[in-house]
Amino acid sequence: MVNTENILTDSYGRHHNYLRISLTEKCNLRCTYCMPANGVQLTPKAELMTSDEVYEIVSLFVKHGVTKIRLTGGEPFLRKDIAVIIEKLSQLPVELAITTNGVLIDRYIDVLKKFGITKINLSLDTLVQSKFKHITLRDQFVKTYQAIQLLLKESFELKINVVLIKNFNEDELIDFVELTKYLPVKIRFIEFMPFDGNQWNVEKLVSLEEIMQQLNAHYNPSEIVKLIDEKNDTAKNYKIESYKGSFAVISSVSNPFCDTCNRIRLTANGSLKNCLFSSTETSLLQQFRDGKSIEPIIEKVMKRKHRVRGGMDSLAKLKEPALHSQNRSMITIGG
Repeated sequence: MVNTENILTDSYGRHHNYLRISLTEKCNLRCTYCMPANGVQLTPKAELMTSDEVYEIVSLFVKHGVTKIRLTGGEPFLRKDIAVIIEKLSQLPVELAITTNGVLIDRYIDVLKKFGITKINLSLDTLVQSKFKHITLRDQFVKTYQAIQLLLKESFELKINVVLIKNFNEDELIDFVELTKYLPVKIRFIEFMPFDGNQWNVEKLVSLEEIMQQLNAHYNPSEIVKLIDEKNDTAKNYKIESYKGSFAVISSVSNPFCDTCNRIRLTANGSLKNCLFSSTETSLLQQFRDGKSIEPIIEKVMKRKHRVRGGMDSLAKLKEPALHSQNRSMITIGG
């Protein structure tokens, strides 16, 4: 084990400088891989972090080395004080980014530009309107696609997140890549991951290997250019030669990237998760409200982080529902 004094460095020597903050458990879409069919039990408002608490707790993480913050949900733009939160966090020496479904983002373009948020991740799992309604249970495809056009017009750095699910949208893989021919976007294909209530099983998985097989069958392999991945990148990055944009694969299931993980998550009710896959979490908020130091708690949580996927270090363990059904639903963790 590696000994270190930094409270955001785990027992395997991984330093965590990227904090993802869920601002709300609510969403205006009901994507089936994210929200259970019967919904989720929402945390009472009084038990959620206020805008001041978000700022003060996050400031402690920044003090210990966090340099990037991503705001997530649920849908973060459903949070009525999101503009206040963005303004507060913009005062910190960090890179701010946001993940959204895009439905409400047109109302906040000026806020994002004013406070320097230029990087947007937008979720879109299909280019077919009827399939969009099927997976989100809402008829918001046009609004979402308009958001993409608006963000590109306003020169935001846009990534489009596509969760691939077998027998639903893997046949659209090439259509998504073709968007990069004329649009300066990055398409990110994300393997379907197991969370409570999302009916995951390995048969629905479209793996990195299957994705690359489909791409190599459609394009001349010499046209598929492997890009240099950034340090701590979760994605394997590519582009089609001469295309404006690029694409990537996030293979959390079939080819995990845990050795270089630098991410931690703060839920809307102030709990710290040291891994997306972890079924355990620790509340910081009550201790903070009691006026006690939360830094020893943060250090303890980081030191017990597993080396791989919350302890699920094999596909066999991922297939075992008892090991992942105790985790939160994705909607209450944050994208």
